[in-house]
Amino acid sequence: MRTKLIIAAAVLAIVAYSLWPETRPQPPYNRAQLAQERRQKDTAFRTAAASPLPLTERAKFGGLRYFAADTAAAVSAAIERFERADTVQMALSQGPPEAYVRWGRARFEYPAAPGAAAAISQQITLFCRVREADSTLFVPFTDGGNGRGTYGGGRYLDVPLPAPAARQMVLDFNRAYNPFCAYNPDYRCPVPPPENRLSVVISAGEKSFHD
Repeated sequence: MRTKLIIAAAVLAIVAYSLWPETRPQPPYNRAQLAQERRQKDTAFRTAAASPLPLTERAKFGGLRYFAADTAAAVSAAIERFERADTVQMALSQGPPEAYVRWGRARFEYPAAPGAAAAISQQITLFCRVREADSTLFVPFTDGGNGRGTYGGGRYLDVPLPAPAARQMVLDFNRAYNPFCAYNPDYRCPVPPPENRLSVVISAGEKSFHD
């Protein structure tokens, strides 16, 4: 059985991201756009040739499962760009590792629990892909909820590459998604590194595919 290689950013190229400028107030969270993106992803999983689902499962596919959109899950993060962009070998779910560049770090506050007023300081490393030009940063992460409602191997975010002078960025965990190996073991998926283990529970974005 041939092993396929997943480039995590290319989840069917169906999720559109927008970078909110720092100098203007952020617009209201667009729940309708998020819902549309999720419907489009379901359609792509069911019908697209590049769907990660095995052919035998596509006809009975009932859609991916998500947490309800939560404005608190779209957090503003302070950007720290690394002066030295080190290339690291990120482990994959199987086979040899893959090269990524450590672009920088994002620091943010996240609710200690769903609906809680208290927040906990978190930080996460932002990566670039070595082999392809991209307008997004790759953010693989694990959190305190993995294996209990979300995929045990962690999830991913793709975020727009900030403007050169930007000091803030938005991490929208409502758009956290599963690696393709969560649906099909034929894929090789980047494993979130230890430095991206968040201590909070991210009850946002895509839920586990299998119960």
